[in-house]
Amino acid sequence: MKGVYTILLLLCSNTFMTIAWYGHLKFKEMKWSENLGLMSIIVLSWAIAFFEYCLMVPANRIGYKENGGPFSLVELKVIQEVVTLVVFTAFSLIVFKHEHFRMNHVLGFICLVLAVYFIFKK
Repeated sequence: MKGVYTILLLLCSNTFMTIAWYGHLKFKEMKWSENLGLMSIIVLSWAIAFFEYCLMVPANRIGYKENGGPFSLVELKVIQEVVTLVVFTAFSLIVFKHEHFRMNHVLGFICLVLAVYFIFKK
Protein backbone atom coordinates (compact mmCIF):
# COMPACT_ATOMS: atom_id res chain seq x y z
CA MET A 1 0.00 0.00 0.00
CA LYS A 2 2.95 2.34 0.66
CA GLY A 3 3.90 2.01 -3.00
CA VAL A 4 0.45 3.19 -4.09
CA TYR A 5 0.54 6.14 -1.65
CA THR A 6 4.00 7.05 -2.90
CA ILE A 7 2.93 7.09 -6.55
CA LEU A 8 -0.29 9.04 -5.81
CA LEU A 9 1.67 11.64 -3.84
CA LEU A 10 4.20 11.85 -6.69
CA LEU A 11 1.39 12.40 -9.19
CA CYS A 12 -0.06 15.22 -7.10
CA SER A 13 3.30 16.81 -6.37
CA ASN A 14 4.32 16.73 -10.01
CA THR A 15 1.05 18.37 -10.98
CA PHE A 16 1.92 21.33 -8.76
CA MET A 17 5.49 21.45 -10.05
CA THR A 18 4.40 21.34 -13.68
CA ILE A 19 2.01 24.21 -13.05
CA ALA A 20 4.79 26.14 -11.28
CA TRP A 21 7.32 25.52 -14.06
CA TYR A 22 5.10 25.87 -17.13
CA GLY A 23 1.73 27.27 -16.06
CA HIS A 24 3.10 30.79 -15.87
CA LEU A 25 3.57 30.69 -19.64
CA LYS A 26 -0.22 30.99 -19.87
CA PHE A 27 -0.52 33.79 -17.29
CA LYS A 28 -0.23 36.49 -19.96
CA GLU A 29 -3.57 35.28 -21.33
CA MET A 30 -5.28 35.92 -17.98
CA LYS A 31 -6.52 39.41 -17.15
CA TRP A 32 -5.33 39.37 -13.51
CA SER A 33 -1.73 38.63 -14.45
CA GLU A 34 -1.13 40.38 -17.75
CA ASN A 35 0.95 43.16 -16.10
CA LEU A 36 2.95 41.03 -13.66
CA GLY A 37 6.71 41.39 -13.91
CA LEU A 38 9.19 38.54 -13.95
CA MET A 39 9.90 38.77 -10.22
CA SER A 40 6.17 38.49 -9.43
CA ILE A 41 5.89 35.44 -11.69
CA ILE A 42 8.89 33.86 -9.95
CA VAL A 43 7.39 34.43 -6.49
CA LEU A 44 4.02 33.10 -7.64
CA SER A 45 5.68 30.00 -9.13
CA TRP A 46 7.59 29.44 -5.88
CA ALA A 47 4.34 29.68 -3.95
CA ILE A 48 2.84 26.99 -6.19
CA ALA A 49 6.00 24.86 -5.90
CA PHE A 50 5.71 24.96 -2.10
CA PHE A 51 2.79 22.54 -2.39
CA GLU A 52 4.89 20.28 -4.59
CA TYR A 53 7.41 19.98 -1.77
CA CYS A 54 4.64 19.35 0.77
CA LEU A 55 3.73 16.26 -1.26
CA MET A 56 7.11 15.19 -2.70
CA VAL A 57 8.90 14.94 0.65
CA PRO A 58 6.27 12.63 2.20
CA ALA A 59 6.16 10.58 -1.00
CA ASN A 60 9.89 9.92 -0.82
CA ARG A 61 9.82 9.26 2.94
CA ILE A 62 6.91 6.81 2.64
CA GLY A 63 8.30 5.07 -0.42
CA TYR A 64 11.96 4.76 0.60
CA LYS A 65 13.07 1.24 1.55
CA GLU A 66 15.06 2.35 4.60
CA ASN A 67 11.92 4.03 5.97
CA GLY A 68 9.86 0.87 5.51
CA GLY A 69 8.75 1.60 1.95
CA PRO A 70 9.04 -0.65 -1.09
CA PHE A 71 11.49 1.40 -3.24
CA SER A 72 15.22 1.98 -3.37
CA LEU A 73 16.51 5.50 -3.92
CA VAL A 74 17.16 4.81 -7.61
CA GLU A 75 13.71 3.29 -8.05
CA LEU A 76 12.10 6.35 -6.43
CA LYS A 77 13.97 8.65 -8.79
CA VAL A 78 13.00 6.69 -11.90
CA ILE A 79 9.35 6.51 -10.80
CA GLN A 80 9.42 10.27 -10.21
CA GLU A 81 10.85 10.93 -13.68
CA VAL A 82 8.20 8.80 -15.39
CA VAL A 83 5.44 10.42 -13.32
CA THR A 84 6.85 13.83 -14.30
CA LEU A 85 6.73 12.83 -17.95
CA VAL A 86 3.15 11.57 -17.70
CA VAL A 87 1.96 14.69 -15.86
CA PHE A 88 3.82 17.00 -18.25
CA THR A 89 2.41 15.23 -21.30
CA ALA A 90 -1.16 15.49 -20.02
CA PHE A 91 -0.63 19.12 -18.98
CA SER A 92 0.85 20.15 -22.31
CA LEU A 93 -1.90 18.44 -24.32
CA ILE A 94 -4.64 20.01 -22.19
CA VAL A 95 -3.23 23.49 -21.54
CA PHE A 96 -0.99 24.06 -24.57
CA LYS A 97 -3.21 22.74 -27.32
CA HIS A 98 -0.95 24.15 -30.05
CA GLU A 99 1.94 21.90 -28.96
CA HIS A 100 2.20 18.66 -30.89
CA PHE A 101 3.92 15.40 -30.09
CA ARG A 102 6.01 13.85 -32.83
CA MET A 103 7.35 10.35 -33.29
CA ASN A 104 10.72 11.26 -31.75
CA HIS A 105 8.87 12.31 -28.57
CA VAL A 106 7.04 8.98 -28.46
CA LEU A 107 10.30 7.08 -29.00
CA GLY A 108 11.96 9.06 -26.20
CA PHE A 109 9.06 8.22 -23.88
CA ILE A 110 9.42 4.56 -24.76
CA CYS A 111 13.12 4.74 -23.86
CA LEU A 112 12.17 6.15 -20.45
CA VAL A 113 9.68 3.35 -19.88
CA LEU A 114 12.42 0.88 -20.81
CA ALA A 115 14.63 2.59 -18.22
CA VAL A 116 11.98 1.80 -15.60
CA TYR A 117 11.97 -1.82 -16.72
CA PHE A 118 15.75 -2.11 -16.42
CA ILE A 119 15.91 -0.28 -13.07
CA PHE A 120 13.30 -2.62 -11.54
CA LYS A 121 14.69 -5.79 -13.15
CA LYS A 122 16.27 -7.95 -10.45
